[in-house]
Amino acid sequence: MRVFVAGGSGVLGRRLVPRLRASGRQVTATTTSTAKLAQLAQLGADGVVMDGLDAASVGEVVAKARPDVIVHKMTAISLTHAGKPDIKHPDRWFATTNRLRIEGTDHLLAAAEAAGVSHVVAQG
Repeated sequence: MRVFVAGGSGVLGRRLVPRLRASGRQVTATTTSTAKLAQLAQLGADGVVMDGLDAASVGEVVAKARPDVIVHKMTAISLTHAGKPDIKHPDRWFATTNRLRIEGTDHLLAAAEAAGVSHVVAQG
C-alpha cells in the first residue's frame, strides 16, 4: 500500500512515517524544505517538497506519488513557520496552521479526487 503523508517532516509525521514503513507501507512524505529531504529518507520515506497552500503544488506531488491513502498532518507550528509560541496572540501564531487545515485540506481532497485516491485521513 502506498501512503502519502502530507506533513511528514513535522512533529507527528516524523513519528508516523517509521511506523508505516515498519508495517510494510511504501511512504511518500512531504516537507516544505529541501533541507529536510535527507531526514525523510532516513525515516524510510520518499521525500518531496510541497506547499500545502498551493493547489498546483499539492496536485502535482499527489499525482506523481500515486498513493492509495493520503494522511493529512500538515501544520505550521514549528519555530521556522510560526516563530516563538505567542500565547497572548494565538490567532496570529496559528494563522498559517488554520489556513492549512482549511485550504490545505481542500487542496488535498481535490488532489485525491483527481488522482482517484479513495481514502483521506486528517488529524483533528
